[in-house]
Amino acid sequence: MITIYKGGTEGLQRIDNYESGAWINVVNPTPKEIEELVSWFNIPSDFLTDPLDVDERARIEREEGCILILLRSPKREPAEADIPFTTLPIGIIFTQNLLITVSLNESDVIKEFVTGKVKHFSTDQHSRFVLLLFMRSTLAFIRYLKEINRMTTSVERALYKALKNEQLIRLLMLEKSLVFFVTSLRSNALMMEKFNTSSCMKMSEDDRDLFEELTIENKQAIDMANIYSSILSDMMDAFASVISNNLNVVMKLLTTVTIILMIPTLVASIYGMNVELPYQHTPYAFLVTVIISLALSAIGIIIFWRKEFF
Repeated sequence: MITIYKGGTEGLQRIDNYESGAWINVVNPTPKEIEELVSWFNIPSDFLTDPLDVDERARIEREEGCILILLRSPKREPAEADIPFTTLPIGIIFTQNLLITVSLNESDVIKEFVTGKVKHFSTDQHSRFVLLLFMRSTLAFIRYLKEINRMTTSVERALYKALKNEQLIRLLMLEKSLVFFVTSLRSNALMMEKFNTSSCMKMSEDDRDLFEELTIENKQAIDMANIYSSILSDMMDAFASVISNNLNVVMKLLTTVTIILMIPTLVASIYGMNVELPYQHTPYAFLVTVIISLALSAIGIIIFWRKEFF
């Protein structure tokens, strides 16, 4: 799908034709749409197909007068998905005074621009627009990292009484999200450094200030992701032992209860043998048997209690 926008600080307007200074947003394009863009703007075809590969790394390329910037951006998965957060590449192409963004799925970061959440940018100010894309992507990483931390705390509370692996599997899925985040953030950091040193785009003083702020935010996101990943990994090891210990406690309790219940059964079995037994003709023989069984069971309970089996 191809959507064309143009606008300034007062907001974006959707237009129907390709114009100078416009922003072309391409989401999951068909082969026909790719051919149209290649022929219309003389863009290398791999500039349009590479961002559609979910495993593509962040980088900057120049070819035939076009510039491709690949940015890794976070993405929230649907609630029914196993992994809550993943990352996907966003291709940013500069050609003929136009800016083209390409992605396999609709990005959360692109949505912020389309819906007007991002202010003070214009589609014809390319360097500013790209830096804002970088910044919003980095802030999305930080926002989702905080959400992962909250989800981890929620799972942690449930793990104290857990006997199954369900909670550990949830932690494993969160750890996978953190691995995706750490890898993408490091890749983005290298790409941003090359963006700054290669001078592929001219930046004003305000853009330089924004880039410095962006570098700080990206480093903070990397540190947060590393810390959360380390904590989560240690937590999984600890709670694997907790689950095993909880299961051992339950098994010990069940074994103790089985032993206690076995005592009256043993007494009744012995006294119920088909042989001559003491007091078998006494009217209180059954009552005596019950009292003896209860007394022995009570003694067993006291012994296990002192040994802290309960």
